[in-house]
Amino acid sequence: MLAFRKMHGLGNDFVVLDARAKPVDLPESRIRAIGDRHRGIGFDQLLVIEPPTDGSTAFMRIYNPDGSEAQACGNGTRCVAHLLMDEAGSDEVAVQTRRGRLPSYRNSDGTVSVDMGAPMLDWQDIPLARDVDHLHLPIELEVLHDPVAVGMGNPHCVFFVPDAEAVDLSRLGPQIEHHPMFPERTNVEVASLGPDGVLRLRVWERGAGITLACGSGTCATAVAAHLRGHVDASEQPIRIRVDGGELAIQWRQDDGHVIMTGPIATSFLGEMAL
Repeated sequence: MLAFRKMHGLGNDFVVLDARAKPVDLPESRIRAIGDRHRGIGFDQLLVIEPPTDGSTAFMRIYNPDGSEAQACGNGTRCVAHLLMDEAGSDEVAVQTRRGRLPSYRNSDGTVSVDMGAPMLDWQDIPLARDVDHLHLPIELEVLHDPVAVGMGNPHCVFFVPDAEAVDLSRLGPQIEHHPMFPERTNVEVASLGPDGVLRLRVWERGAGITLACGSGTCATAVAAHLRGHVDASEQPIRIRVDGGELAIQWRQDDGHVIMTGPIATSFLGEMAL
């Protein structure tokens, strides 16, 4: 039997495995089976804690329900950081990912923050298929048009719309995900700015579909909204309301890093058959 922990950040849910003492065999078929919400456990991402290679506290490997591997997962990083901080008896750790080394810390109110690094804004780094203006991509699909592309270790395509609730994201999301402008596919965000200054965000995640929250997606949206002049994410954290609750995002201008803060929770512990 293999022990696991089910965690979530605002409903963005994860199965967490600890493979530091012994590697776990995870072929694509097994990842898909674990991710099946009817016949398996179900997750937005499968997170595997492994030994670090860069002096961080641990390395976190990320898989989507379709078996593909992701480079970044903000809410997942906060969940794993929480576990590592409890284990170390510390309020600060560093989580190594394919995105890089992500310093994380616990706040006095129990929320967890993660430094997601600087956004990738060059077309080759996002990545895009060709050299275009990433602030105004030539993509249009019904009500969705004129998006911003932002890389946060994984690619994001952010659309600003009058009403995020009115977008048929379940139908349009997968079409944008597979748009030829994105050679590695893309996460898709639709956002609208409310009268209270809070951004309402809905996300179609690459390889996962619609999720209740997306950490890297909120970071990308905050960067895109700042670049478009909708908000000022440099002065103080801006609030972004996703289906599962609210995250706070700040884009520090001194070092260019994006800081994400929000709650995490453990749903249950269990064991799965090998």
